[in-house]
Amino acid sequence: MGLSDLVYRLYERRIRRRLDRSRVPGHVAVLMDGNRRWARAFGAPTSSGHQAGAEKARQFLGWCDDLDVNVVTLWMLSTDNLHRSEDELVPLLGIIENLVDDIASTGQWRVHPVGALDLLPDRTATVIKQAADRTRDVDGMHVNVAVGYGGRHEIADAVRALLHEHAAQGASLEEVAETITVEGIAEHLYTKGQPDPDLVIRASGEQRLSGFMMWQSANSEYYFCEALWPDFRQVDFLRAVRSYTERERRFGH
Repeated sequence: MGLSDLVYRLYERRIRRRLDRSRVPGHVAVLMDGNRRWARAFGAPTSSGHQAGAEKARQFLGWCDDLDVNVVTLWMLSTDNLHRSEDELVPLLGIIENLVDDIASTGQWRVHPVGALDLLPDRTATVIKQAADRTRDVDGMHVNVAVGYGGRHEIADAVRALLHEHAAQGASLEEVAETITVEGIAEHLYTKGQPDPDLVIRASGEQRLSGFMMWQSANSEYYFCEALWPDFRQVDFLRAVRSYTERERRFGH
């Protein structure tokens, strides 16, 4: 172990010891950004960046579990990403399939799909659905896998589902209009029944949400980290959690 590694290890332990565990976020959502830039920096294929990002996601879930986080949302693939070239998209989907299958195979965590599965290739959608089915009765940390996810798309899907539900019951247009409330839409989101994210983390230095959980993150706390996702370390995660525990949450006030 090098000197810098030792220093970081000691720093990690110090932060961990001083964390107020009673204020750890219950739901952490993360934008796993920077995989392509990471690969480019090494002159490596883009797929190697996505693979490194998948390995980091596995580590990240372990870190969250260690702090007794209840829900984690991993944004793996946006609806916009579905328009990337086939040369990049096909390997990326394979990496995502393996990651989701690995998460389910641990038997520790419950997998929940968050995204428009109908937009995904059949194989990818099937892997995600099977992972959710296999872990349905698991009592551990809840892991949302956001694949084929877009915030605007989610809200449109929620409103559409709400309208279909009431139309099927024979409601008139006026009656349906009365049901379009904040609560009604929330009940049809991909994350229905879950708490909204307390902390949203974005790697790679970008300071924007790019439409991620637009509805759910209205009162979330944000933490932006300069590290590209494959370089995101446990000490970066602990800093994010420490920052969260030190804030006074105002919930929009």
